[in-house]
Amino acid sequence: MAGVHDQVFMRRALELAARGLGRTSPNPAVGAVVVREGQIVGEGRHRLAGEPHAEPLALLNAGEQAQDATIYVTLEPCSHWGRTPPCTQAIIEAGISRVVYACADIDERCAGRADQVLGDAGIDVESGVLADEATQLNEAYFKHKRTKLPFVTLKLASSLDGKIATRTGDSRWVTGKEAREFVHELRGRSDAVMVGIGTVLADDPQLTTRDVSGDRRDALRIVVDSLARTPADARVIGPGSHERCLIAVSESAPEERLAGLVLAGAEIMRLPAGPGGHVDLNALTAELGRRNVMSVLLEGGGTLAAGAVAAAVVDRYLFFYAPKLVGGHDAPTGLGGDGVERMADAWQVEITGVERIGADIMIEGVPCSQG
Repeated sequence: MAGVHDQVFMRRALELAARGLGRTSPNPAVGAVVVREGQIVGEGRHRLAGEPHAEPLALLNAGEQAQDATIYVTLEPCSHWGRTPPCTQAIIEAGISRVVYACADIDERCAGRADQVLGDAGIDVESGVLADEATQLNEAYFKHKRTKLPFVTLKLASSLDGKIATRTGDSRWVTGKEAREFVHELRGRSDAVMVGIGTVLADDPQLTTRDVSGDRRDALRIVVDSLARTPADARVIGPGSHERCLIAVSESAPEERLAGLVLAGAEIMRLPAGPGGHVDLNALTAELGRRNVMSVLLEGGGTLAAGAVAAAVVDRYLFFYAPKLVGGHDAPTGLGGDGVERMADAWQVEITGVERIGADIMIEGVPCSQG
């Protein structure tokens, strides 16, 4: 039976797994810990798709001490041949006597098979330890496996009165240093970060993780720009990051503008137009899913955010509120567009968490239809 010690070791495996978020797609982020006589003797995490999985790395780290030990894994060990051998085979060959994993995989090639394979080899198997935490960690992987669509998080930062900039367009900075660093960490754990053309023209962002210390990485940077108005010298295209910049345009985008953006180093994704002539966001997310982009951090601005909400492509909301008041009839708000006509038609959000980050407040929520 699982006990307190199982949870302690599984929590360490989850910490290791979290380091792979944004790096392992289209694979899940997985961590593994080998324990013998109450002591951790080996650790491993999946780093990149195509590289060894967490289990064989942890077993290699443990060496001979893996014999008769317990291995804790955040996801059901795979039992099929892919780009790497089955993890169940590595576990059996290492002499592991007990396997504890958090949640089952939904990959049809191996879902539910580990228990039988390992059990037939005489290994005790237990599952469900910190299953909720493990499922949430890989929520993007699970959604992508089920739907072939990415998991989209909409992040909005505003003043207490809902303004994302002043009436003159000044928006630096709405939130404090701690909140901005937190968002940079979110970027690093996402496969892609997305903004609209309005944000590019107003703020000229890089969309990098420059405020993250240590092992930092940038996500694929996406600009939703129906008419290809992105300047060729925009910082999001420039050499400030090793990652690509993808500009999603509609079929109405002028060819001469596209040629200039390609010459500057951007990749162009041409998509059908949706409401108001804007890029069809359902078509965009479907194409990103086909490209194995499992998670998207959507950072606005107001027009894109409103379009994403209306198109029902958002899976999670992160609202950051700064303790300041801006005012002004012409100051932009987090959701632009026409909005709804009746309060009864307002999009409903279930609040799932409230957290203070520096001087700011972060409210987390999910669309009620998905909650």
